[in-house]
Amino acid sequence: MTAAAAGPSGIVVDLADHFNNRGLSAVEGKGSGGFNVWSNTFPAEQLPAPGSEPVIDGVRFRFPAQDSGGADNLRCAGQLVAVPQGRYEWIHVLAAAERHSEDFVYLHFADGAADSEWLRVSDFWPQTPGQFGGREAFRCTVLHYPRHVQPDMAPVIWRHRVPVPREADLTAVRLPDNPAIHIFAMTLLDPR
Repeated sequence: MTAAAAGPSGIVVDLADHFNNRGLSAVEGKGSGGFNVWSNTFPAEQLPAPGSEPVIDGVRFRFPAQDSGGADNLRCAGQLVAVPQGRYEWIHVLAAAERHSEDFVYLHFADGAADSEWLRVSDFWPQTPGQFGGREAFRCTVLHYPRHVQPDMAPVIWRHRVPVPREADLTAVRLPDNPAIHIFAMTLLDPR
């Protein structure tokens, strides 16, 4: 894991080593993605610049910078994500799901304890209302299909959060094995 960036709005977790899916595309490369079974992608032109650090509801995130293989999000497959050891109150994610999806994440602590908490993510699908108390982070005005750009469709990347109720040092987060959930960014908030 590479070093995390600290700031008043949280600890940004570098997820690049876990990215295994392409969900963003420029209009010229719209056939190169595969967010879902129809190979839809979010229009990169309408989202933050790769590697930038947008602040959403006071929380700083690192927007994915595509690697050489084009991966820009992680499709949940049971990945164990190491985090900078420390005490946190919330895990914030920029995420989208194929349909509303909920599953357990497992929070691993320095003392060997592991707690389960719900990760609930709203549907990316255009015009679908949010669920689970998530907030819209980015709403686009078109959706990319492999061979065309579909106007009047408004896919969403959501900001959701997971509580960390145990007052102990968190060391890792085990994501669910649920391919419907996609995570683009993760930030940890401490109790201050």
